[in-house]
Amino acid sequence: MNQILPMILPAAQMRLVTQYTRMAIEAQMVIGLRMAGMMGLMTQAPGEPFLMVAEKQAAASESMFAMARASMRGHSPERMLAAGLRPYGKRTRANSRRLGAPKPR
Repeated sequence: MNQILPMILPAAQMRLVTQYTRMAIEAQMVIGLRMAGMMGLMTQAPGEPFLMVAEKQAAASESMFAMARASMRGHSPERMLAAGLRPYGKRTRANSRRLGAPKPR
């Protein structure tokens, strides 16, 4: 086995694919809900457009820090990728729940 580029095990690949797919589905849901809010089809919090931009900056820096930390600890490439996806997944999951929750009238 090549020591520079180790092979990713099939189980690790499946975990990464599952993590990425879940995040991608939740991200599409968030995009749809935010577009509906911007078009006036559903109620939206006044600060939602600002939050939309601010959370991306926070998630990007948190993701880079998590990947660097995993790299410095000597983790495998798949664990580094999983660490980098985790902040985005956490935010997309929270946003899909928050935006999809019924609003009081």
